[in-house]
Amino acid sequence: MPHTPEEKQRVLARVRRVRGQAQALERALEAGTGCGAVLQQIAAIRGAVNGLMSQVLESHLREELGQPALSDRKRKARVDEVVGLVRSYLK
Repeated sequence: MPHTPEEKQRVLARVRRVRGQAQALERALEAGTGCGAVLQQIAAIRGAVNGLMSQVLESHLREELGQPALSDRKRKARVDEVVGLVRSYLK
């Protein structure tokens, strides 16, 4: 989760952009828009979601790995969590 007011505003702006793109896709589908334009809109949504994920993941990495771990066990737990997040992102 973004930790500064500026990061939070940037993330919320991205979420609103994704919502707007999804609404535009819905309207295009309802209107019977051609496949090419629909696919282009889906690709735009995918790009926006990837940008959102990247931004939040970067914030999380900086927060989690930017501070020293209290123990080897905690450090391993942090790394395991980040590896899990990256794996889910890359699916």
